[in-house]
Amino acid sequence: MKSILKQIAEKTRKQEVSDIEATKAEIANPSTTNDRRNFLKKAALGGIALGGMMKLSIEDTIAQTTSNVARSSSPSELKITDMRVAVMGNVGRTTIIRIDTNQGIYGLGEVRDGADERYALMLKSRILGLNPCNVEMLFKIIRQFGYHGRQGGGVCAVEMALWDLCGKAYGVPAWQLLGGRYRDKIRLYADTPGARDPQAFALTMKKRVEEQGFTWLKMDLGIHVVGNIPDALVNTKNWDGATGQYDLREYMGYGNTLHPFTQVQITEKGLAGLAEYVEDVRNAVGYEMPLCADHFGHFDVNNAIRFGKAMDKYRLAWLEDMVPWFYTDQNKILSEALETPIATGEDIYMLKGGFKPLLDARAVDIIQPDLGTSGGLLETKRIGDYAEECAVAMAMHMAGSPVCFMANVHCAAATQNFLALEHHSVDSPWWGNVVKMVGSQPMITKGFANVPLDAPGLGIELNDEEVKKHLHPKAKGYFEPTPEWDEKRSHDRLWS
Repeated sequence: MKSILKQIAEKTRKQEVSDIEATKAEIANPSTTNDRRNFLKKAALGGIALGGMMKLSIEDTIAQTTSNVARSSSPSELKITDMRVAVMGNVGRTTIIRIDTNQGIYGLGEVRDGADERYALMLKSRILGLNPCNVEMLFKIIRQFGYHGRQGGGVCAVEMALWDLCGKAYGVPAWQLLGGRYRDKIRLYADTPGARDPQAFALTMKKRVEEQGFTWLKMDLGIHVVGNIPDALVNTKNWDGATGQYDLREYMGYGNTLHPFTQVQITEKGLAGLAEYVEDVRNAVGYEMPLCADHFGHFDVNNAIRFGKAMDKYRLAWLEDMVPWFYTDQNKILSEALETPIATGEDIYMLKGGFKPLLDARAVDIIQPDLGTSGGLLETKRIGDYAEECAVAMAMHMAGSPVCFMANVHCAAATQNFLALEHHSVDSPWWGNVVKMVGSQPMITKGFANVPLDAPGLGIELNDEEVKKHLHPKAKGYFEPTPEWDEKRSHDRLWS
């Protein structure tokens, strides 16, 4: 067996020499276009050094010569050498990370929208020199540095990039590394910002269906809709109108005050105004279309029940985050009181940290992890699998760039109880241009994302020039060196 492998290796080495000489000749040829020359130079940077095949282990030689593994990679010898970032002005602030290796291949990940890139950079010193293909081991090293909400963004970004790297090293899509796929297309639900004029909003929703091809829609439906109607709400003036749900500048302000502690209430007049708003939208899009809603505001579970009951007749697909996710008992009360499904999960980090108590208590009807917080691809699949055992479906929250979007696509493809994935940037003219699809299919076709079937890793490469156009004005450069994050300075073990 080994003699045969040596013969194969020698034959491959000779072919590599021939290929390299041919590439050098084409680069030197004056008639070669600049685009072609740049492509050849990049390809050469990723190649194995001459004679590299002779140094591989038996396992890697088999991988290189008998499968579709990328020729640039010797998976068992991969080492992480660097991590760099580029911060875009997308949904406020979105950070793309790049993890580099000693073999010229790299992986892309993304820190969740609105989160600080330093959540990822502080992990660099923990993973330098390690093999990125040992994804689960590396995740166990860094997972202690993540938490709920945006604080999980760094861990999840690294995990995404590791799967991208691993897929490239072995020449397979990320979904294959998660156990295979259940579907070739991923149903999307289009996030649609609210409009004060319900008729104008209904026309926007109609565009989503007839022009953009979406088969699932989402709307913002909160007390802000009736905030200007006299006597629609109680106790809002104390909270500056109770419209600053995401204004977090004041610790004791409305945005930072938990729902049970505001004593904001909705009157019958307010409920009637909200019902009229939803009815106009329903009349525009019909009842065949699943229609879900969120951004309700900060009020207690009693008002949430009254709100939900007013919405039951419109058969909404779900009501999202009516009360904070960590109030398991209140979510259960709400779920049992309403016919409309209750969903939560976009701010929950990892299965045992938040999803398992909700699922064990049967407190929600739909779980809705955000892969940028929940732990990344594998942990989110595990969350979906556990939910499936509890007879609960999984939708996926996503408001990031195409990097995070494609990570979600791979996870959704590999998870059986998946419903739909959020597309938050439908109306951005440049959003889809920041990456190039490596495989043969476009990213999205008429309301469905295409699962990459013939591209390794996440199936994308960055469009450098497009990303540079949209860098955050306060961020530092484009994948600049980050040596200040190389040194580990703490003892991280959680036990004695």
